[in-house]
This record gives sequence, C-alpha cells and structure tokens, in this order.
Amino acid sequence: MPDDVAFQLSPNREPAEPMQPVVDPADWTGKDLEASDDWKYALTEADVAEIEAALAGVEARGLEIKDITLADFPLPNLDAKLAALKEQLLEGRGLAMVEGMPVERWDIKQAAIAYWGVALRIGDQVSQNYKGHLLGHVYDILGSDRNSSTSTRAYHSSAELNFHADSCDVVVLMCLRQAKSGGGNRLASTVAIYNEMLRRRPDLVEELIKPWYRDRRNEIPPGKDPWFELPVFHYAGGYLSVGWQNFYIRSAQRFEELPRFTERQKEALDMMDSLADEMCISLTTKPGDILFLHNHVTVHARDEYEDWEDPDRMRHLLRLWLAMPDGRPLTDAVLDRYVGLKPGQRPAGIIVENMEFSTPLIPE
Repeated sequence: MPDDVAFQLSPNREPAEPMQPVVDPADWTGKDLEASDDWKYALTEADVAEIEAALAGVEARGLEIKDITLADFPLPNLDAKLAALKEQLLEGRGLAMVEGMPVERWDIKQAAIAYWGVALRIGDQVSQNYKGHLLGHVYDILGSDRNSSTSTRAYHSSAELNFHADSCDVVVLMCLRQAKSGGGNRLASTVAIYNEMLRRRPDLVEELIKPWYRDRRNEIPPGKDPWFELPVFHYAGGYLSVGWQNFYIRSAQRFEELPRFTERQKEALDMMDSLADEMCISLTTKPGDILFLHNHVTVHARDEYEDWEDPDRMRHLLRLWLAMPDGRPLTDAVLDRYVGLKPGQRPAGIIVENMEFSTPLIPE
C-alpha cells in the first residue's frame, strides 16, 4: 500500500451520550473493512532492513527483552508510519494490521525482540496473567478443554474462542505459524454493535450500561474480591467504551453469593454475541502479520482449529498487552478493577501478589 494512503482517518466523531446513537470512526462493519485496505500496511524492504538493524543492535548489547526501550530500538523512518497506525487505533477504526515481518528467517528470540521493538511505538507492555508474562504465547498447551480449571486461559487451547475484548487498552498479535486447518479470526466493532442494538432493542442497551459481575478466574489482585463489577457499555469524556468479556461474565455465575441472571440479561448477552457474528469480518493471519486491536472499541473471536502433530509446526502467535498513556478516557469503574495504573491512568494488566515480570520464549 502506498505510504500516502496508509491508515487514513475519518474525522467524523461527535461526543457520545448515554442511550443515544454514537458517531465515531470506530463504527464499522465487516463489509466496510473488506471494501478498504486503509487499516493495513505492508512493510517495505527498507522497513524490514531498519527493523533488522535495530534487532542486531539489541543482540550485540545482550539486552533482556523486557528491558528494551525506544532508544534501544531506533526506527527513524518507520516511526512516522507507526505513529499513523497508533492514531488509527486511538482515533480511527480501532484496529490495524502490519504485514511482512520476516519471521521465517528469525529464531523465536529474534522474532520476540523485533515484535517488542515495533510495539513500543504504540504503548507500554503490561502483564497478561498471574505469572507476570509481558510476552504471551497463543499456543495449544491444554488441548480443547478450556475449562480444566478456574485458572485456565483459553488462548492455551485449540478450542473456539467466543467474541471478547482483552483486559488492556490494546492487544497485539503476531503470527509465527498457522494451524493445519481452522484458527481464523473474527473481528467486530463494539461501537457498531452498540448502535445496532440501540436501534433494535434499546431495552437491552439499558441492561448493558448497568454493572455486571465478572469472574477474575483466580487472578486476584491484593485486597480484591474474586470478581469485579463493570458495565459492558460505559461513557467517559465524550467517548463510548465497551468491555465485552462474555465468558468471564457467565463464569461469575459460579459464585453462589452473586445474583442469578434475569431473562432480560440473558437476552442482552446473547444479542451481543449474535450481533458480533452478524457484523464481523473474518480473516486468517499469515506468518509475519501483526494485528493491533483497541479493546475499548473492538472484540475478537477465534475459530476452533486442528493443529499439526509436530510441536515445531503447531499454530503459534506472540501476544502483547499494551497500555496507551494517551488513550480514550475511562470511567472509575474500569480503573477500579486494577491494582496500580500506568501513566495516563491506564489499565496496568493483571497484577497479583509476589509477581515478577518476565518475557518467556516458550509457551507456559
């Protein structure tokens, strides 16, 4: 894609008001994305050469991945394109794709370093789980049983993942290897879902702007309950943000002390999923693709997949969670979920007692 048309923005936004249609460039359908490539950027040979030069510099200094800073990974020419990508995430569609990272010629550590260095331009890496992983691996460790324990994380299985948003400002996924079959992604705009639900069933929108209990799945910060409360639709500073985690909402029903769902609440949950399916785009990332998703305005899902028997061929994506200091305003209900905040009052990821941050190079 020519540089002058990459990540073009729509300035069309109006302040969001409760129970009113939202005008926001993050309102899109799958058909809109299929008709445009303005959310994608293909790396040029010069871009790749710049990334590999920065990678070589880090390797020569022997830096730990978690200690790499912007200054350690200079990308003077690519920086402007990644700044446009960041603006697309914050003020545009809320998603972006970079294609062409040469992962086939890197080992896992080199791929992780390059990926980390690119992502530094977008935000600050935060913990993804109770183990303190700043670098995550989407890889089938568990098989298809995602419910083997209340600490199980679904990205460690080959099972279908329903639509959800991760617990950070932006999630970044880089494909290293594809599955034998299946494993495609579905992406949807939660702003578009909100507007369509408001048109069809405003009574269900009223349900979803109320607080909902969510299961922490045993990743419990000090001094917090094993669940937390958060509306699905919430408004702050003229922005609508959406926190859709269907699995964690439904899982909270395992706590006997929490109220049971009403019939209308069940309808609201079901309609969120059905609208996401109706309005999504389906795609399959290739090795070297990096997908950036703004969790306050998008949800993503993954199809069940069949993997290769050889562990060295199995489907494998790297994952980062990012906090964006200049991200959209968030309500106190969102911020109260977390222990510790990143600069700009941003979610700091999963924090538990005695945690040490790490960047493992093998799935665990």
